Amino acid sequence: MESTTNTGYETPIHLSPVEHNNRIQVMDLLRGFAIIGILFMNIEWFNRPINYFLSFDLQLTGLDWAASWLVKVFIEGKFYRIFSLLFGMGFAVMLLKAQAANKPFGAWFSRRMLVLFTLGICHLIFLWNGDILHDYAVGGMLLLGVVFLLRTKRFAKRNHPNTYLKIALWIMAVPLFIAIAVSLFFGITRTHQIMTQDWREQTTVIEQSEVQLESIKEQAKRHALSAPELDTSTPIEENSKTEQQEPNYEDLTPEEKIAHQIESRVDHKLEMEQKHNAETEAYTQSKYTVATQFRIKQAMFSLKITPVMAIFICLPLFLIGYWLVASERITKPESHQNFFNILCWGGLIIGVIVNISGTYIVLHPATQGAIELEVIGEILQYYGQLILSLGYLALMVKLSQKRQFLKYFSWLSPLGKMALTNYITHSIILTSIFYGYAGGMFGQIARAEQMLIVVAIIFGQVLFSKLWLNYFKFGPLEWIWRSLTYLTWQPLRRSKV
Repeated sequence: MESTTNTGYETPIHLSPVEHNNRIQVMDLLRGFAIIGILFMNIEWFNRPINYFLSFDLQLTGLDWAASWLVKVFIEGKFYRIFSLLFGMGFAVMLLKAQAANKPFGAWFSRRMLVLFTLGICHLIFLWNGDILHDYAVGGMLLLGVVFLLRTKRFAKRNHPNTYLKIALWIMAVPLFIAIAVSLFFGITRTHQIMTQDWREQTTVIEQSEVQLESIKEQAKRHALSAPELDTSTPIEENSKTEQQEPNYEDLTPEEKIAHQIESRVDHKLEMEQKHNAETEAYTQSKYTVATQFRIKQAMFSLKITPVMAIFICLPLFLIGYWLVASERITKPESHQNFFNILCWGGLIIGVIVNISGTYIVLHPATQGAIELEVIGEILQYYGQLILSLGYLALMVKLSQKRQFLKYFSWLSPLGKMALTNYITHSIILTSIFYGYAGGMFGQIARAEQMLIVVAIIFGQVLFSKLWLNYFKFGPLEWIWRSLTYLTWQPLRRSKV
């Protein structure tokens, strides 16, 4: 049983920030690497509605299609996972430091997460509604809860690094268990004849709903030309539809069922298009207050899904990151070469294959008429992203042990040391480029051209980060975060040698 000094409930707290000479260098390199990947991913969702987040623009061609495909396979979902692993590593470093100094930890870390959550909400409302910091803060408190739970008398015997890894793996296996259960149910209850009939019906529904959608849009255009004062965002005859009582689906004839599915699909498509138009309008007009009001509404939705994001996405990755430090794999990589060799080559090879397979399935037109195929593709993408992110991490760990790599890629380290500042700066720069109250380029810059913007931003941030850290110990936001956490202003300027 741990002493009460380690449970985190005693005060005062006399912890202090980790100085640069005590930092784990590979973690800073990884943060710099991850911030680049996150920007390649996120820029798209400053340029078009985040309502379509993770969806692929099927209208793209040429270089734009290639850029989106490459981001989908090699970047999407990988780098925020690396950041999540790093969050868990940082937690472990701070906790072990507190234990070594025989200092409390829980109250201090809770304040740290409260500050991060507040920063995330401000980011969510005032800059960009794709923030993930508030999810990290909630996930961080869950991680702290796991640590305290394993220190109780009942679980004290299980309080060792491998337990954290096991908990993470069980949580990550939940989507697989659900997919297996659903697949078995459908496999047992649906014959080949039934699946064939369902596929044919769904194909008919898709084709006819597209025809109806085109007709509705054409009718809306005519109404807009003849009566511009009418609100064409409201579907035609919407009021008459809502007054009708919903029929019992099981009592319908096969033809009526198809008609009902077509109507439902059309209504869903129109609803999604209205959301798309509302977001586009909010971010293309010239008033910052209008965009902020829209972000506040979106924030309400984001907060509803935060528990799911924190439990099933953030927490298991935090636990793995904790395990990597507690097991000394990340702190003494030279002693775990076989582990990182397997993780690197296995993660890269298997991850790329699984990601390409999942992406190919998800983007194939057949998935529109067969939800089973779409589910398989999504599951492959989910695990492919995880496997490839671990492969990237292991590759960076291996490379960080080579002098030649450090010689040419040491610039990743200052970028990573100021990861929070650089992440928020992304939003400031990109909203200034795309949103109507600033640059007004929303929806006007092609996907391939966005890659050039990313390169320019990273180049600028590398120079700024390196210059800033020549004179200061922490990035601007990192300094504020630490100062609020420790309840005292931290020394910022570097002492002159």
